Amino acid sequence: MPSFFRFVQQSRFELETATVASESLRRVAIDPVSRVEGHGKVTLLLDENNKVHQVRLHIVEFRGFERFIQGRPYWEVPVMVQRLCGICPVSHHLAASKALDVIVGAKQLTPTAEKMRRLMHYGQILQSHALHFFHLSSPDLLFGFDSEVAQRNIVGVAAKYPDIAKQGILLRKYGQEVIRLTAGKRVHGTGSVPGGVNRSLTGAERQELLKDSYQMIAWSCEAVKIIKELHQQNPALYDQFGSFRSHWMGLVAPNGDLDLYHGGLRAKNAEGKILFDHVDYQTYDRLITEEVKPWSYMKFPYLAQLGPEQGWYRVGPLARVQTCDHIPTPFTEHERRELAAYAGSEPMHASLGYHWARMIEMLFAAEMIKELLHDDDIEGSDLLVTGQRQREGVGVIEAPRGTLFHHYQVDENDLVTMANLIVSTTNNNHAMNTAVREVAKKYLDGQQITEGLLNHIEVAIRAYDPCLSCATHALGKMPLEVLLLDAQGRELDRQYKA
Repeated sequence: MPSFFRFVQQSRFELETATVASESLRRVAIDPVSRVEGHGKVTLLLDENNKVHQVRLHIVEFRGFERFIQGRPYWEVPVMVQRLCGICPVSHHLAASKALDVIVGAKQLTPTAEKMRRLMHYGQILQSHALHFFHLSSPDLLFGFDSEVAQRNIVGVAAKYPDIAKQGILLRKYGQEVIRLTAGKRVHGTGSVPGGVNRSLTGAERQELLKDSYQMIAWSCEAVKIIKELHQQNPALYDQFGSFRSHWMGLVAPNGDLDLYHGGLRAKNAEGKILFDHVDYQTYDRLITEEVKPWSYMKFPYLAQLGPEQGWYRVGPLARVQTCDHIPTPFTEHERRELAAYAGSEPMHASLGYHWARMIEMLFAAEMIKELLHDDDIEGSDLLVTGQRQREGVGVIEAPRGTLFHHYQVDENDLVTMANLIVSTTNNNHAMNTAVREVAKKYLDGQQITEGLLNHIEVAIRAYDPCLSCATHALGKMPLEVLLLDAQGRELDRQYKA
């Protein structure tokens, strides 16, 4: 192995000695977790026989968006909050706009505004799913979890599977073009505003996107085929890896269809039975409670009616595809039925099923983009509505990684007084910790620890496509230590807060 790969391995997989419950244990740290957005690490506690005693996913970066939004004029918020992330800014941009629609009294957007927002959102879904599957996860899936580190990356994929790599790049590029033309920029745009949008498409822009839309659908169909065949060729791995029973939650349209932009909250249990249905998300805080744990900046949400031990759930592509009754586009509905038939009488519970569902959603986004581009409303000029002013609003959207909540209160001076965000990755926090624990017990317990085995842990995390920087906006109770050093590295001051 080249020397620089040895250096990377040594820096990411650290072995230490720890004393836990009067027992000498080794701590193995995967730091940082690779091929995810944001910074996190995993720690494993092992005894002298390499038996796993504890596994935890730690989110080690802190961001204070919920606090520094306070005191800002509400109309700045849709642009500010998307700085949480460079991967899914559109999701925060739209969730904030939807919450502020309530505050400005915009009960029903104009057809042009709603369809422009939907087009922007499906561009985001397309580009984000393509980025995750082709760039971040396909190296594991195509080469194997234990393959050489030097090969297990997008460069390796491009060398051995150039057509697949090219399709992934061009799918993402197309999604970014949809975002650019609807939001004004590919990243951190300004197209959505409280009460509507500030732009529509021109005829030329519409035709520019339409000419490639059918190719995007075809490539998305091929991507679904790739992951479906991987499941069918190796069910022993794909059906069992990181598999555990859980509840599921997502938005559905009034008729039960998949709707990634708007709808009511629906939850199902592990058997696929409905726990609640079509709940108005303005009342989300009656359904969901957030628990804080001392070893992570990320909170642990759960369904209040079931409590923290039994009430945790999963969100995201696998949850959405299995929570809805139907998908309103023909190719995607066919693929949803294929996944349901493969899973059988109960929902699919394996973590790797997220990749299959993610590609189904990418196909759905491609089909919806084509459908919206054929709608003359996206060239309309009626962009904004207002109504009776409110002090509080909640906006919820299905971001690429799962259900995203934005909740704001605004005072009589139009300044934000309270902000609460429950992001997709936070909703999946308990599930990701469960996944890494299950994988560690199955693949690492009693084994000689290798880079390939440790990569199994990362594969389990990557299945959820976590956005760790999005998820770390609340401090919780994690101890915080600040060191002040001079230019020579000498310690000048140290502050510690438990």
